[in-house]
Amino acid sequence: MTVAPPPPLLKRLPLGLWVALFWSAVILVRSLQRPGELHHLLEYDDNIEDASLLVTAVVTTVGALLLFRAPLAAVAVTLAGAVFSHGMWDRVTPYALFLLSDGLVGYITATRQRRTSALAALLPIGVVAGNMVWCPLYGYPVRNSVSLALASTVAIAWLIGNTIYQSRAHAEMLRSQATQQAVTAERLRIARELHDIVAHNIGIVTIQAGVGRRVMETQPEQTRCALEAIEITGRETLAGLRGMLGALRQTDPRSAPLEPATGLADLHQLVAKTMDVGVRVDVRRRGEPRSLPAEVDLAAFRIIQEAVTNVVRHSGTKDCSVTVDYRQDELVVEVVDLGCGGSTASAGYGIVGMRERVSLLHGRFSAGFRPEGGFRVAARLPVPVEVAE
Repeated sequence: MTVAPPPPLLKRLPLGLWVALFWSAVILVRSLQRPGELHHLLEYDDNIEDASLLVTAVVTTVGALLLFRAPLAAVAVTLAGAVFSHGMWDRVTPYALFLLSDGLVGYITATRQRRTSALAALLPIGVVAGNMVWCPLYGYPVRNSVSLALASTVAIAWLIGNTIYQSRAHAEMLRSQATQQAVTAERLRIARELHDIVAHNIGIVTIQAGVGRRVMETQPEQTRCALEAIEITGRETLAGLRGMLGALRQTDPRSAPLEPATGLADLHQLVAKTMDVGVRVDVRRRGEPRSLPAEVDLAAFRIIQEAVTNVVRHSGTKDCSVTVDYRQDELVVEVVDLGCGGSTASAGYGIVGMRERVSLLHGRFSAGFRPEGGFRVAARLPVPVEVAE
């Protein structure tokens, strides 16, 4: 289990504390410049400048403290400060605090659910509506244009926040889909590897066991050879499974594999195993052999392995040919047999797995019966030009 390190000390301090420190520094500087600063700040009547500064400091500090835990309360505190400063006949502070509440509405809309954002937008709209009702009752003029402009700022703030919210939701959906696709692709990759590792070797074990059972009484030496082949194949299967499980358990993606990756260099082992069960594989190479990308090398080997396994299990023939053609910008592999089987192979996952491997590399794949008899599997795997050269 990975334990995340604690955040730096400065990031652990709440936003409200930083705002309080800022205003404390402002008041301290003003106190050094003018004696009796605290008295001026607390004087309400006819003190537009100093009292408004204190109201702004208190409102922004309390609003910052409440923003993340109680965002609606933060909006309410900011609007209360705007209404209170409006009573001091200050023309700047009420509008500044109202616009600050708009900013809080936009933030809440961008980060919270729709119900919370709707309630946050209704608070400043309610203040504007209340002001339009209150002013005529007490003989104050109502400026409809100003009220409409303030209501418009709330709507604009909500729309901006809603746009951000939708963009984040869309991005999260795309990330979720990408994660799901990555998980699905990894599951398919593991399934292909397990199928290719296990199916081939288990097929050989099954054939060897059948041979040993049939000649157990009459040819003990051949039975012993079959049992040795079963033991060797079983050990190789276990080693392959352990290697795959070890790779799956690695938490560091940069760690190198402990064993060399499987590739066309292992064809001789595949030929020897297949020969042990009575099927001769004729390998032909065309072009100039060269190093290939690991994914192309592995895919080519697995395709040949699966095709040869199908020959052993389904074709009923004792011979097949494998052609590996190194071309300038692609690698062509072909497995051909002259047997009479093949239809049963298409019912399993072997053909599907081979087709998926080729598709992931943007190649071309074909598998089917030949007019002259037998079964043919062919794959064209693109090789990047810089690697081919």
